[in-house]
Amino acid sequence: MRTVLFFLVFLVNCAVLAQVGTPYRQYGTRGAPVVPRTQERPMEDPAALTAEERVELQMPKIIEAVELNPFEEAVVRSILTKYVQKRIELQILALDADKTREAMEKIRLEQDEELKESLPAEKYKALQDLYKNKGRVKKKKKKKSKS
Repeated sequence: MRTVLFFLVFLVNCAVLAQVGTPYRQYGTRGAPVVPRTQERPMEDPAALTAEERVELQMPKIIEAVELNPFEEAVVRSILTKYVQKRIELQILALDADKTREAMEKIRLEQDEELKESLPAEKYKALQDLYKNKGRVKKKKKKKSKS
Protein backbone atom coordinates (compact mmCIF):
# COMPACT_ATOMS: atom_id res chain seq x y z
CA MET A 1 0.00 0.00 0.00
CA ARG A 2 2.86 2.33 0.81
CA THR A 3 4.48 1.85 -2.61
CA VAL A 4 1.18 2.42 -4.39
CA LEU A 5 0.63 5.65 -2.45
CA PHE A 6 4.20 6.81 -3.22
CA PHE A 7 3.77 5.96 -6.91
CA LEU A 8 0.42 7.81 -7.03
CA VAL A 9 1.92 10.96 -5.41
CA PHE A 10 4.86 10.73 -7.81
CA LEU A 11 2.56 10.61 -10.87
CA VAL A 12 0.42 13.52 -9.65
CA ASN A 13 3.57 15.55 -8.95
CA CYS A 14 4.91 14.82 -12.44
CA ALA A 15 1.62 15.90 -14.00
CA VAL A 16 1.55 19.15 -12.01
CA LEU A 17 5.17 19.99 -12.84
CA ALA A 18 4.55 19.26 -16.51
CA GLN A 19 1.68 21.77 -16.51
CA VAL A 20 3.21 24.49 -14.32
CA GLY A 21 6.94 24.01 -14.78
CA THR A 22 9.74 23.76 -12.29
CA PRO A 23 10.77 26.60 -10.04
CA TYR A 24 14.24 26.49 -11.62
CA ARG A 25 13.13 27.48 -15.13
CA GLN A 26 11.24 30.58 -16.14
CA TYR A 27 8.22 30.16 -18.38
CA GLY A 28 9.04 30.70 -22.03
CA THR A 29 12.83 30.66 -21.83
CA ARG A 30 13.13 27.95 -24.51
CA GLY A 31 16.18 26.46 -22.95
CA ALA A 32 18.03 29.75 -22.53
CA PRO A 33 19.81 30.27 -19.24
CA VAL A 34 17.85 32.19 -16.64
CA VAL A 35 20.88 34.23 -15.58
CA PRO A 36 21.16 37.20 -17.96
CA ARG A 37 24.33 37.51 -19.96
CA THR A 38 26.51 40.50 -19.29
CA GLN A 39 28.63 42.30 -21.77
CA GLU A 40 32.13 40.96 -22.07
CA ARG A 41 33.57 44.41 -21.46
CA PRO A 42 31.28 46.72 -19.51
CA MET A 43 30.75 50.17 -20.96
CA GLU A 44 32.96 52.82 -19.47
CA ASP A 45 31.28 55.25 -17.16
CA PRO A 46 31.76 58.83 -18.42
CA ALA A 47 32.32 59.95 -14.84
CA ALA A 48 35.29 57.57 -14.62
CA LEU A 49 37.23 59.43 -17.33
CA THR A 50 40.15 61.57 -16.25
CA ALA A 51 40.38 65.26 -17.09
CA GLU A 52 42.91 64.56 -19.86
CA GLU A 53 40.65 61.91 -21.43
CA ARG A 54 37.64 64.23 -21.36
CA VAL A 55 39.59 67.05 -22.99
CA GLU A 56 41.02 64.61 -25.55
CA LEU A 57 37.45 63.69 -26.56
CA GLN A 58 36.50 67.37 -27.01
CA MET A 59 39.61 68.60 -28.82
CA PRO A 60 38.87 67.35 -32.39
CA LYS A 61 35.62 69.37 -32.53
CA ILE A 62 37.29 72.41 -31.02
CA ILE A 63 40.23 72.26 -33.44
CA GLU A 64 37.88 71.87 -36.41
CA ALA A 65 35.50 74.65 -35.37
CA VAL A 66 38.04 77.21 -34.20
CA GLU A 67 40.86 76.29 -36.62
CA LEU A 68 43.62 76.35 -34.01
CA ASN A 69 47.30 76.18 -34.87
CA PRO A 70 49.45 73.70 -32.86
CA PHE A 71 50.55 76.30 -30.31
CA GLU A 72 46.99 77.52 -29.67
CA GLU A 73 45.83 73.91 -29.51
CA ALA A 74 48.36 73.18 -26.75
CA VAL A 75 47.32 76.30 -24.83
CA VAL A 76 43.59 75.49 -25.08
CA ARG A 77 44.24 71.85 -24.15
CA SER A 78 46.15 72.82 -21.00
CA ILE A 79 43.54 75.39 -19.93
CA LEU A 80 40.64 72.99 -20.48
CA THR A 81 42.45 70.17 -18.67
CA LYS A 82 43.09 72.43 -15.68
CA TYR A 83 39.46 73.51 -15.36
CA VAL A 84 37.95 70.10 -16.11
CA GLN A 85 40.12 68.77 -13.27
CA LYS A 86 38.69 71.47 -10.98
CA ARG A 87 35.14 70.47 -11.99
CA ILE A 88 35.87 66.80 -11.26
CA GLU A 89 37.25 67.71 -7.83
CA LEU A 90 34.14 69.79 -7.17
CA GLN A 91 31.89 66.85 -8.04
CA ILE A 92 33.87 64.62 -5.68
CA LEU A 93 33.27 67.08 -2.83
CA ALA A 94 29.48 66.66 -3.32
CA LEU A 95 28.50 70.04 -1.89
CA ASP A 96 24.90 71.20 -1.73
CA ALA A 97 23.30 72.49 -4.93
CA ASP A 98 23.74 76.23 -4.30
CA LYS A 99 27.43 76.01 -3.40
CA THR A 100 28.09 73.69 -6.33
CA ARG A 101 26.35 76.07 -8.73
CA GLU A 102 28.33 79.05 -7.42
CA ALA A 103 31.62 77.17 -7.64
CA MET A 104 30.87 75.93 -11.17
CA GLU A 105 30.02 79.48 -12.26
CA LYS A 106 33.27 80.76 -10.74
CA ILE A 107 35.26 78.02 -12.54
CA ARG A 108 33.52 78.83 -15.83
CA LEU A 109 34.27 82.55 -15.50
CA GLU A 110 37.93 81.87 -14.67
CA GLN A 111 38.21 79.53 -17.66
CA ASP A 112 36.58 82.06 -19.99
CA GLU A 113 38.92 84.80 -18.76
CA GLU A 114 42.01 82.66 -19.27
CA LEU A 115 40.88 81.56 -22.74
CA LYS A 116 40.13 85.17 -23.67
CA GLU A 117 43.67 86.20 -22.66
CA SER A 118 45.26 83.28 -24.52
CA LEU A 119 43.42 83.29 -27.85
CA PRO A 120 42.94 85.93 -30.54
CA ALA A 121 39.54 87.63 -30.39
CA GLU A 122 38.02 85.90 -33.46
CA LYS A 123 39.11 82.44 -32.27
CA TYR A 124 37.81 83.11 -28.77
CA LYS A 125 34.46 84.16 -30.26
CA ALA A 126 34.39 81.01 -32.40
CA LEU A 127 35.06 78.90 -29.29
CA GLN A 128 32.23 80.65 -27.41
CA ASP A 129 29.88 80.04 -30.36
CA LEU A 130 30.86 76.37 -30.28
CA TYR A 131 29.96 76.18 -26.58
CA LYS A 132 26.65 77.98 -27.16
CA ASN A 133 25.76 75.51 -29.93
CA LYS A 134 26.59 72.64 -27.56
CA GLY A 135 29.40 71.25 -29.66
CA ARG A 136 27.68 71.32 -33.04
CA VAL A 137 30.06 72.59 -35.67
CA LYS A 138 28.49 74.95 -38.18
CA LYS A 139 29.61 74.31 -41.72
CA LYS A 140 30.83 77.32 -43.60
CA LYS A 141 28.70 78.19 -46.60
CA LYS A 142 30.46 78.62 -49.88
CA LYS A 143 29.51 81.71 -51.81
CA LYS A 144 27.94 80.99 -55.14
CA SER A 145 29.58 82.84 -57.96
CA LYS A 146 27.27 84.24 -60.60
CA SER A 147 28.38 83.36 -64.09
